[in-house]
Amino acid sequence: MDTNGKVAPTGQLIKAVSTRLPTQYGLFTIHAYEEPSTRVTHLALVSGDVKQASPPLVRIHSECMTGDLFGSERCDCGQQLANAMQAMQDEGRGILIYLRQEGRGIGLVNKLRAYNLQDMGLDTVEANLELGFEADYRNYKAAVAILNDLQVYAIRLLTNNPEKLAEFEGSRVQVVARVPLQVQPNRENLQYIRTKHTRLGHLLDLRSWTT
Repeated sequence: MDTNGKVAPTGQLIKAVSTRLPTQYGLFTIHAYEEPSTRVTHLALVSGDVKQASPPLVRIHSECMTGDLFGSERCDCGQQLANAMQAMQDEGRGILIYLRQEGRGIGLVNKLRAYNLQDMGLDTVEANLELGFEADYRNYKAAVAILNDLQVYAIRLLTNNPEKLAEFEGSRVQVVARVPLQVQPNRENLQYIRTKHTRLGHLLDLRSWTT
């Protein structure tokens, strides 16, 4: 695949373009993958040579405009994204897969509506249910397809979410290690992170929290 926009099929995805992306964390190559069935574009940021013998760090990050772009302290998403990109640069290699599934799959507008319900006392799961949604609509099939396209079949996955680990069962991609990606909570997101642990099963070490 070259950088001139020629497309190549990748399972249910089409790689549309690749280009150089210098960032505050270092240099990445960014690949854009189009999903014809949904018209959604997912991204993969690759640092260094990820085809070496040892498995690279991989972060599968679901879009969070409020956290990733605006620095919202209602969640831990923005800090997780920053920490993952920094960890990859520290190691000299890694893959950040950025999936466009805002608000655990309910979209930006409904996520903001859920924020209002949380301000009324509901937790993040209860707010989704009150709006008529399930707690989490995300899936990670696109991430598996992207790793297959990149020809990376053994990874160390940066995650606290066991659902991401389960997605790789039966695929060509083997998760050889789970690497925790826990950040220090603040007053705004403490309950949110606790809910991810108690109701969504995220693997968090609560003993490390000082808030």
